[in-house]
Amino acid sequence: MGIRTHRSQAPKSLRIAVLTVSSTRRLADDKSGHWIKKRIQKKQRVVFHNVISDNKEVIEYTIRAVIQEHNPHAIIVTGGTGISPNDVTIEAIRPMFTKELTAFGPLFAQLSYERIDSAALLSRATAGVVGQTMVFCIPGSIDACKLACKELIFPELGHLARHAHEIQ
Repeated sequence: MGIRTHRSQAPKSLRIAVLTVSSTRRLADDKSGHWIKKRIQKKQRVVFHNVISDNKEVIEYTIRAVIQEHNPHAIIVTGGTGISPNDVTIEAIRPMFTKELTAFGPLFAQLSYERIDSAALLSRATAGVVGQTMVFCIPGSIDACKLACKELIFPELGHLARHAHEIQ
């Protein structure tokens, strides 16, 4: 089956959650999260949007709770993907993956490199499946969110959601 057939069979109405991980931001000043939410609402449904602390246990709990309570096709997590000691999004979420999209991080790094040169090394963006939910972990900067969403996540979201729901 070709890519066009796969995309044509993708769900047309998706439930998406937006989660910002930050020790300094609140929902009111969550510029990246609000940008993602606004773009999603043009074609899909946002079922959850919140800001949580950069704490491994809080992140794990929130991911599980959002999946259980809202059954989203995808969760887009912004922030906590850097290399500082407080950046624990990847450590919290990667062990939850039943499948990892191993190409997501390198593709994001390549696109980032084209825009910000060697500073792209600082990102540990990743994506995978938790249960039947796609989870994307991307940097919290607005430019990084725009790049990841416009170039990688949004174009394939329906296609990925379809395949994630095939996983047993």
